[in-house]
Amino acid sequence: MTGKVFSIMLVVVFSSLCMLSGCTQREKITKLQQLEGREIALPTGTVADKLVLSKLPTAKFKYFNSVMDAVLAVKSGKADAAAYDEPILKNIAAKNSGLIILPEMITTDNYGFAVQPDNHDLKKNIDLVVSNLKKNGGYADMTRRWFPKSGNPAPMPAIPSTGTNGVLRLGTSSVTEPFSFVDGSGGIVGFDIELASYIAKKLDKKLEIVNMEFGAMIPALISGKVDMIAACITITDERAKKVLFSEPYYIGGIAAVVNE
Repeated sequence: MTGKVFSIMLVVVFSSLCMLSGCTQREKITKLQQLEGREIALPTGTVADKLVLSKLPTAKFKYFNSVMDAVLAVKSGKADAAAYDEPILKNIAAKNSGLIILPEMITTDNYGFAVQPDNHDLKKNIDLVVSNLKKNGGYADMTRRWFPKSGNPAPMPAIPSTGTNGVLRLGTSSVTEPFSFVDGSGGIVGFDIELASYIAKKLDKKLEIVNMEFGAMIPALISGKVDMIAACITITDERAKKVLFSEPYYIGGIAAVVNE
């Protein structure tokens, strides 16, 4: 068998495997407008699809269990792009070569902690903690540590609390690095977890982290299984009908990641 024939056979085999697995040869994407009418991968349980449609009304969606699965679909050619919160996509792209974030944002959004609708005292304390951190430089320090260009956040500092006043239960989804994720030692850490730790410390309560699927957080809060929830949750009018949001603690938004 000649080298030329062998090369042709490899191309045929690869093409057949690609067709069976659902991947296709896709146009190089450099601008957000190119995603109009194209396939965009999304994790389930979020409002990202509605936000994408506000900018790209003819976009088509493929849903996956996690944002990482959605990004892998892009890398394997099963989708043209993945859309999700920009800080999370930046973190993933920094650790995975061949991916870029499109410069134009799909939406700009505010992230907030959420509490039960009648828990105004807890909301007030959350807002006060964030405000004080912004005034004393602690917030800027957190931003540098949790959102480095390398995509590898620094270790979370110890934030002890006496626990004199009981337990503060935080519902979170640990698939939203760098906001909430599992570190090398198996602990749940992140920007939101550190904020929650400061809130618990102010209240003299022990922070109890309850990890769950992203889509389960609001139902868990409404049912009283947790006292507050956080995992870069976008503040929306629809969600605000069910829960009470804190003042925004982070300005983010939905971006798109594509193959370089």
